Parts: sequence; structure tokens; C-alpha cells
Amino acid sequence: MKYFGYLLIVVGFLWGAFLTVERPEGVNTMLYLAALAIGIIGVITARLAVRAEARDETLLQANIATIESSLAALAEDAERLDAEKESINVYDLRHVIDETFPEHISAFVDARESIAHSYGLKAYAEVMNRFATGERYLNRVWSASTDGYQPEAWDYIGRCHAQFDDALSTFREIKSGTG
Repeated sequence: MKYFGYLLIVVGFLWGAFLTVERPEGVNTMLYLAALAIGIIGVITARLAVRAEARDETLLQANIATIESSLAALAEDAERLDAEKESINVYDLRHVIDETFPEHISAFVDARESIAHSYGLKAYAEVMNRFATGERYLNRVWSASTDGYQPEAWDYIGRCHAQFDDALSTFREIKSGTG
């Protein structure tokens, strides 16, 4: 249904664009309004389909499991990186980050909206605030690694680790109903 809505949007837009350039003396208003109506119906159809898809119970449960496993993997990877940071050349930290973190970050980002659908916007904001801060700190480690700033890289690895741990514990509290 979502793709049908997108198709209606495209048809409405293209028809309206064609009507705009078709006649030099002006646009046929009735046909133009019909094209606009088709586009609007397409927008409504697509939005309703996306909303229904986002609230599908099976999808929500799968996404909640993905969120928890992704946050757990990110916290574990950050803990491991924090423990091993002294044995890794500062210039190699960015390569370790590139090999370790992107898959879990992408999985979390793809499923994150299910937090709001399942637990509300406040819960979403609580988890996302901690996750985004952890990701920002991880990016800071990557940049410090590129520039060879070892003290900053090591400092932000610890901060990243703390934020991902906090995001995971916050999510688990929300999920259990105690948060």
C-alpha cells in the first residue's frame, strides 16, 4: 500500500508538471486540481501505510529485540576497546572502530523508532540522548585517532563506553517498566 501511495504522488506530480507546461495560454485549473488531489491522496495513503507498518506488533517486537542486542553489542565493543586501548596504536584506533561498530549502529538506527511506538516519546528521548552522545564520542575517538591525539582518543573511548552502557541500562529499565 505504501508503494501505491508513492506511485500516486509521482503520478500527481508528473501530471501537474505536464499540465503546467502543456498550454502556453495557461493551466487547465480543473485538471491541475485533479493532479493535485491525486498527489494528496498518495501522500495520505503512503503515510497511513507507514504508520500501520510501524505499529505492526511483530515488527515492533523484532525491532525491540534488535535495539537491545545492538546496544548490548555496542556497550560490549566499547568496553573491549576501552580495555585494549593501550595496546592499540593510536593511528589504528579508527580502523578498529570502522571494523567493529558500524553494523551495530546501523541496526540500532534502523529500529530506533520502535522505542517511541512501544514506550513513548520520553523513553525514546532518554535512550536516544545517551546513544547519540556515545556515538558522538566514538566519532571524536575516530577523529583523534586520525590526528594522532592519544590522550584525547583514550579519554573519549572511556566516555563512549560509559554512554553506551548508560543507553543500554536505560533501555532495559524502560523495557522492564522501572524506568
